[in-house]
Amino acid sequence: MKLVKQSIDAKTLSGTATLLPTSQEDMWSCYNLLAPKDKLRAAAIRRVSVATSTGSTHSERVHTTLTLSIVSLDFDPMASQLHVNGRVVEMNEHVRLGQHHTLDLELNRNFTLEKDGGWDSVALQTLRAATKTEDKSQLWAVLIEEGRANICVVSEGTTIVRQSIRSTLGAKAGPSYTSAVNKFLRKTQDTLLRAVDPADVKPILVAGPGFIPQTFASQLRAAAAAKAKSSADAKLLRAVADKLVIERCPNAAPSSLAALLASPGVQKRLSDTAFARETALLDALFARIRSDDRKAVYGPAETEAAVAAGAVGRGGGVLLISDELFRANTVDVRRRWVGLVDRVRDTEGGEVRVLSSAHESGARLKTVGGVAALLTFPLYEDEDGEKVEVPSQSDERKDEREEEEELSEIEM
Repeated sequence: MKLVKQSIDAKTLSGTATLLPTSQEDMWSCYNLLAPKDKLRAAAIRRVSVATSTGSTHSERVHTTLTLSIVSLDFDPMASQLHVNGRVVEMNEHVRLGQHHTLDLELNRNFTLEKDGGWDSVALQTLRAATKTEDKSQLWAVLIEEGRANICVVSEGTTIVRQSIRSTLGAKAGPSYTSAVNKFLRKTQDTLLRAVDPADVKPILVAGPGFIPQTFASQLRAAAAAKAKSSADAKLLRAVADKLVIERCPNAAPSSLAALLASPGVQKRLSDTAFARETALLDALFARIRSDDRKAVYGPAETEAAVAAGAVGRGGGVLLISDELFRANTVDVRRRWVGLVDRVRDTEGGEVRVLSSAHESGARLKTVGGVAALLTFPLYEDEDGEKVEVPSQSDERKDEREEEEELSEIEM
């Protein structure tokens, strides 16, 4: 996403940012930036009543620019469509103040955003991440079964179906079945090659039922071997072939990705990606919860208490928080979570991971309240229900020695 203009005061953190989404992944970044009560200015089409010279009226569609106070957001991650409902808060010749309107944010069209309550640390970090120039995609996925394939790109924010391929193969016993399958596989291969960036080929997960993922991979490798080594096509084919990760899943539906990305085999092959790190942290969280070692907490109140006790800091403390919490309807609630993030990251020196609700990791975190933490030391509750650190045996022996020394001094 391009940052067209930024006017944010460094002291007050008030101001605006004008942005230009240029890819489907950018629409997810837009969704993460926008929140209720923010002001959004963008192009709009409005149907208005126009009076003629004879006194009659008719309606027509006019192009205008509206500024809304956001009420609600509706994002479709598969279609990358973002609809923003709000009330008009600036004068416009076609629309009265206070009227409701829905803006559709679109690719390659500017919009200007002013954050309600200012640009806090989380909003600024989201803005910086959204406007990075490098490719945010981390993984390609080819979900394939006989006659059907979905080519998906998985980024830090979401999963998007780039292309869907459908082919009629006919009966397996028919004379043209094998030819139809080969044609379908070549079509899927060509579609994948057009989608990937030749200069930076990401890992490619190929998954589906039966033997078709392996058949697809074998055909792609054979095509690479058949090409002249110096040709650009051969270089791309070899680069793609080297990045293939073959797995099995029940079908080619995009919903199969969640379980695939959580499987140990895939995690091992994709260990350098951000979502692999997030999945590993969540696995550790749930393992600690099951073992009841008191070094993991979940839920808003419990996590805030652990942070207040200094248990989410240097030496292994990790705060896991869902991006949904920063889209609360009130500034006070959003500030609550921003304050928690700032304390862990800036004061305690712990790690902070904001998990996307569009990923499997974010969905898992939501089941435990949307916020949790891995602790640097175990916490227990005292008689008043407060979170306290239980001293180790060595600390207890040290305290006993100090008490003995104090007693001996008193006796002397």
